[in-house]
Amino acid sequence: MVRLTFASSELGAVCEHITDFMVTQHDAAGASGVVIGLSGGIDSSLVATLAVEALGSDRVHGLSLPADVSAARHRDDAVTLAEALDIQCDVIDIEPIVETLVTAAPVTVDERARGNARARVRGVLNYLVSNAAGGRLVLGTGNRSEALVGYFTKFGDGAVDCHPIGNLYKCQVRQLARHVGVPTDIVEKTPTAELWEDHTDEEELGITYDTLDAILALHVDGPLSAAATAETVGCPIETVEHVDGLVAASAHKRTMPPAPEP
Repeated sequence: MVRLTFASSELGAVCEHITDFMVTQHDAAGASGVVIGLSGGIDSSLVATLAVEALGSDRVHGLSLPADVSAARHRDDAVTLAEALDIQCDVIDIEPIVETLVTAAPVTVDERARGNARARVRGVLNYLVSNAAGGRLVLGTGNRSEALVGYFTKFGDGAVDCHPIGNLYKCQVRQLARHVGVPTDIVEKTPTAELWEDHTDEEELGITYDTLDAILALHVDGPLSAAATAETVGCPIETVEHVDGLVAASAHKRTMPPAPEP
């Protein structure tokens, strides 16, 4: 059975496994450091903290990339974390870039399309800085829960060189974040990708992360049937089927774009 939480005695080894991964990826690429998009949320804060542990603060470059729908407190949390970690952090307002794209589009751009454009602009800026800084790796900040249900923008926040916490469920991210000293207000804040006004992850997903993690661990990654999972978790079977649908519909996000057979 897949476990949802680590024993306290395991946390140090899990962190070491992730930092070793970062060093291996960094050195194999002959990189000069790493770039991380800092949202002020728990995932990017954990990745940044572990990156400093792995590579040193001088080789970690943070980017805070707010849009006009971004709350100032998230930007402030990102900058404060960067200061605490002693890493460079540049703040770039992305909305003028997004507005240029929307204005140039030959179609009407709705809220979701504009939100995904924000995520893709952030990806472009991450790589622009990466290239200009002498070839740095762009570290992803996505976790396993998001990856399995496709809760990321294709070629946006999914466009990275590696995913250091990509094997962790959201609840495990919380565990590790507390363990390494990520500020409590960041650990406990409501998760949001901030792609549009008043956007929250759980509202868009239609399910809490705690329930999602349990279904993923027991059913998608684990051996239980949908009915057994619903009974174990204490949720309607329709919720499990909803997660199954998200996993199936987002399969294209987790693979290379298809090509005809040779």
